[in-house]
Amino acid sequence: MLINQFLLLGAVLFCIGVYGVIARKNAVLVLLSIELILNAVNLNLLAFALRNHNPDGHVFALYVLAIAAAEVGVGLGLVLLIYRNKKSISLDELSEMKG
Repeated sequence: MLINQFLLLGAVLFCIGVYGVIARKNAVLVLLSIELILNAVNLNLLAFALRNHNPDGHVFALYVLAIAAAEVGVGLGLVLLIYRNKKSISLDELSEMKG
């Protein structure tokens, strides 16, 4: 496959993720959209690493995977804590929190 196809797929995934972050009101779906953005970045890193025969892209992709795993752990923990207190995970209600 050509590198253009991988980059186009990465760009489409990135755009879908950005749309999900902007348009969604559910906190879990926003976290899922952030994961989609990080996976698009990984796809681009690996495509360029394979194109240039350079292992640095693989190393950076592993770092991005570690950051994505940490983001999921912390993000879902926060969502569960907010759900216990507010009985809702809507981002509109979170913007009204005071204190």
